[in-house]
Amino acid sequence: MEPEKTITTVSGIPVKQVYTPADLKEIGFNYENDLAEPGQYPFTRGIDPEMYRKDYWIMGQYAGYGSAEEANQRYKFILEQGGTGFSIALDLPTQIGLDSDHPLSQGEVGKIGVAIDSLRDMEIIFDGIPLDRVRHIRTSACSIGPIALALFLAVIEQQRVSPDRCSIILQNDVLKEYPVRGTQIFPPRPALKFAVDAIEYCARQLPTWQPLMVSGYHFRDAGANAIQEIAFTYANAIAYIEETLKRGVDIDQFAPSIRLHFCASMELFEEIAKLRAGRRMWAKLIRERFRAKDPRSWIFRHHSGTLGGNLIAQQPFNNIVRVTIEALSAILGGSQSLRTSSMDEAYAIPTEEAERLAIRTQQIIAYESGITKTVDPLGGSYFIESLTSKMEEEANRYLQRIEAMGGAIAAIESGFIQREVDENAYRVQKEIEKGERTVVGLNKFRTEEKVSIKTFKSNPQTTGRQIERLKKIKAERNRGEVQAALSEVRKAAERDENLVLPILRAVKAYTTIGEICDVLRGLWGESRPQVVRF
Repeated sequence: MEPEKTITTVSGIPVKQVYTPADLKEIGFNYENDLAEPGQYPFTRGIDPEMYRKDYWIMGQYAGYGSAEEANQRYKFILEQGGTGFSIALDLPTQIGLDSDHPLSQGEVGKIGVAIDSLRDMEIIFDGIPLDRVRHIRTSACSIGPIALALFLAVIEQQRVSPDRCSIILQNDVLKEYPVRGTQIFPPRPALKFAVDAIEYCARQLPTWQPLMVSGYHFRDAGANAIQEIAFTYANAIAYIEETLKRGVDIDQFAPSIRLHFCASMELFEEIAKLRAGRRMWAKLIRERFRAKDPRSWIFRHHSGTLGGNLIAQQPFNNIVRVTIEALSAILGGSQSLRTSSMDEAYAIPTEEAERLAIRTQQIIAYESGITKTVDPLGGSYFIESLTSKMEEEANRYLQRIEAMGGAIAAIESGFIQREVDENAYRVQKEIEKGERTVVGLNKFRTEEKVSIKTFKSNPQTTGRQIERLKKIKAERNRGEVQAALSEVRKAAERDENLVLPILRAVKAYTTIGEICDVLRGLWGESRPQVVRF
């Protein structure tokens, strides 16, 4: 008789046939230490005593494409549909500090996000959108965090609103770019310094802003499993925290402003356990390792995004079901904000119809499902609590390995993190190809029917219009002011000073992102791709 095959989660954690109180006894489960009440340390059950009974999560969308005018229209559309926040998707040239007229920008302007070259583009993006009226505005400016911060400050000043009335979130997480995303500009060590400039400035001047969203989502989208997602995210978070502490900023000055960004994927119970374990680990990390005294510092402030990499082109309407399951995992796991993917994302940027459906998915869960009526409805489940503890244990084991290497920067430079992600992605792909892992419509339950959905079509005139606006800005601005501002950026960087204020002066003079980054490239050099050997 063949031995029974071990059933595991997608991260490889064995799953028993049934769970009983004996399983909690086996892991030494203690209600007060491991669970406690919602809103109490270690926040396993949620960061607020009432959670969604008091207020629903922030329902936002990740959007942006083409020109500033087109992005402005899409953000207004999202808000009109009941969205309470949005995230500005940047095109590739903007993300890597290139202007739209740069030769390397050809073919990429406005394609995967909105093109932003100067303050003028930000003025157009927020025309008719008061920044103090949207619950959360986020941006994925990971390699240009201090420049994005300066752009927001400049446009807020123009709108004549107080910065502390605005809720601005900068992802500003450059470290995850090196192993899994690839939009880094500078080598890791100066890039870390640059990101911390924004964190330090906000800690001292804008305590209500959130200048760091450490992102595990992109590790997962590149092929990591849920355990690796937690571990690699927290390793990067430790690097940012330690660098900020070196500036003389107290942990309680900036820890409450840090947000975490995890994905919401398809294995429902593992994803719920991941968020519960993540909250508990974060509370312990900040209180015990970094000695934070303010309870607000211990809180895991979290944004979820349903995992776009799970969506497939075959039978695209099935993606609606996938997004619903993923959204449920985020909400049952206790997310404070959520971005839902659109069912057509395997083809292109979402259409307005698909974007509306993505928002409606969240609204139906909130208003019709009943799962928001009690806090942490799965708390105390023998399976969920066992899985939560196992995920915490395995993620901590990974963290210990990274710490032994010298931390996140060393693990990035050695190629360790990239190898781990790539090896897991390869294993999953082989399982799909062999039929050992089912993806409905892709390797099982396939049909030959033609796909008939409306897909987004980009405006072929966007690039030309963007370049013309850039030329106009350069011709009309005060060239002397621009050169003086760039000189100040260079001098401040040479003195290893915080660059936010010099960059703000440059931004107000309509200096472009590319011009600012070129100054820093000249001083710090550029990141070069690694050859990672297996």
